[in-house]
Amino acid sequence: MDQNELIAGCIRKDKNCQKELFRLYSGKLLSVCVRYTRHRMEAEDILQDAFIKIFQNLEKFEGKGSFEGWMRRITVNTALKNYKKSSYQKEKIGLEDYQEGALDPDVLASLGEEEILNVIAELPKGYRIVFNLYVIEGFSHREIAEQLGIQESTSRSQLVKARNMLKTKITQLMRIRIVA
Repeated sequence: MDQNELIAGCIRKDKNCQKELFRLYSGKLLSVCVRYTRHRMEAEDILQDAFIKIFQNLEKFEGKGSFEGWMRRITVNTALKNYKKSSYQKEKIGLEDYQEGALDPDVLASLGEEEILNVIAELPKGYRIVFNLYVIEGFSHREIAEQLGIQESTSRSQLVKARNMLKTKITQLMRIRIVA
C-alpha cells in the first residue's frame, strides 16, 4: 500500500490503515516528543495526542511537501502546547557563571547520540524547548517567540544559556570519562 492509499484509508477511518500509519511513523515522531519532555511517559502522551490530531486533520494535508514533515510539525506544535500548560514553564536557575564559548569538536565526536540527547534532556524545560526549536527544528527566534508567547530577546537569551549549559555538562561528562 502506498502513502496516498494509506492516507485515504485513514481518512475513511480504516483501523488497519491507522495502525499501519502509526507503526510506520510512531518511532520517528516519538523521538521528536522525547526532546521536548523530561520523561518518556510524557513523550508517549504527547505522541498519542499528536496522532489524534494527525488523524483528525488528514483531510487538510494537501500533498504539498513531505507528509512526514507535515506530521512532524503537528507533533512539535502538540509538544509546544503541552509545554505551555506545564508547570516547568516558569523554571529558572542561576546561570550567571556560564560563559559563551565553543566546545572542542573532538569532544562532541566522542559522544554517542544517546549521550547527547540525555544531556539535552537535562536542560531546564524552557532552555530545552528553545534549543530544540532553534537548533533541531530550524525555527527562527521570531517564530519561537510567537509559538511560546515570549520576546525574541528571551528566545536568544535562553538559547545562549542552553548552549552554555550544554557545554559545561558535556565538558564534565568528558572529565568523568577521562578519570574513569
